[in-house]
Amino acid sequence: MAMRDDRDSEFQDKLVHINRVAKVVKGGRRFGFAALVVVGDQKGRVGFGHGKAREVPEAIRKATETAKKTMIRVPLRDGRTLHHDGAGRHGAGRVVLRTAPAGTGIIAGGPMRAVFETLGVQDIVAKSIGTSNPYNMVRATFDALMRQSSPRMVASRRGKKVSDIVSRRRDTGATAS
Repeated sequence: MAMRDDRDSEFQDKLVHINRVAKVVKGGRRFGFAALVVVGDQKGRVGFGHGKAREVPEAIRKATETAKKTMIRVPLRDGRTLHHDGAGRHGAGRVVLRTAPAGTGIIAGGPMRAVFETLGVQDIVAKSIGTSNPYNMVRATFDALMRQSSPRMVASRRGKKVSDIVSRRRDTGATAS
């Protein structure tokens, strides 16, 4: 049992949203709770989960378990920001993510902020456009994060060395300014 606690302690979980839902039965209303939780190791892995139960702690536990099962790895630059700007969408939820220089901090709305804090991003500028529904905002953020690629991934896809791609990026930046 102690080993399981050690493994769980590497993850940080954040409760994003809790929703009270009602089921109308013959004698009145039966209340249940739906929880949205984001889990991450603050080193580039993050996942989200949704859990429903009659009691709040049970809903949170279920959501956390789901989040740990559905984790994705996101490549980070210098362990503090994204490699490039990106956009994601899910339903009416649209998000725009932009890389930021060191010292910027996390500039993002509630549900998106939770994702970035657990992911381990320190500098990012993000904007949610469209719905403010936390479920769709989180899913749109994950959509944008899944589209992220690192220079290493691009180099392997194109059969080149990382130095060829990164040096070219710096050259174009110098000529543009």
